[in-house]
Amino acid sequence: MSAIKPLQIDIVSDVVCPWCYIGKRRIENAIALAADVPVHVNWRPFFLNPWIPPEGIDRSTYLETKFGSVDAYKGIAQRVVAAADEEGLSYKPDSVKRQPNTTDCHRLILWADAMGKSAEMKQKLMELYFRDGGDLTQTETLVQAAADIGLDADDVRRRLATDEDVERISAQAKEASDKGISGVPTYVFAQKYAVSGAQDPEKLARAIRQVSAEINAQAAE
Repeated sequence: MSAIKPLQIDIVSDVVCPWCYIGKRRIENAIALAADVPVHVNWRPFFLNPWIPPEGIDRSTYLETKFGSVDAYKGIAQRVVAAADEEGLSYKPDSVKRQPNTTDCHRLILWADAMGKSAEMKQKLMELYFRDGGDLTQTETLVQAAADIGLDADDVRRRLATDEDVERISAQAKEASDKGISGVPTYVFAQKYAVSGAQDPEKLARAIRQVSAEINAQAAE
């Protein structure tokens, strides 16, 4: 009997998207629920706010631009904070002082992938932003985050000072947009089926099992 073919899961998300923060935990729980199904996860970039300049903007200015006012976001934030808490995550909206452009964050995730640590890098950046109010526009903040998961600090600092992989990240984000992905997180199973939103782990686990069964049945034909 041949081995089960691993299921490719491409997760399109952004590190400053609160539902992506929650969705990351939920897909990881789903993978654990379907532990008998081998999977290969790819973290794909998405720009929730592509209009943010490289240096970022003040958080209050961002909230006023996107939601009309700081107060308008507070009602929305309460629901997200509660959802994060249910997943064992911490989101402290008031601690976030600066809204970053996330190109450099996505570069770090890409570089961490070479060490098999892309998920770890993404989690670190999300926790810095949502839990700790970290300023992801600061190079040294990013360098320290990368060093904390085992990347070489000097190497990361050097690479961040260049345009290495900027075009690659932009192209991947554009590809997702061109395929019609406008809301994140979006989970793409076997490059065929897309599920949008931070869905319940049980639902995602069912999708993992169903698509895995389909691709393995096709491989056996």
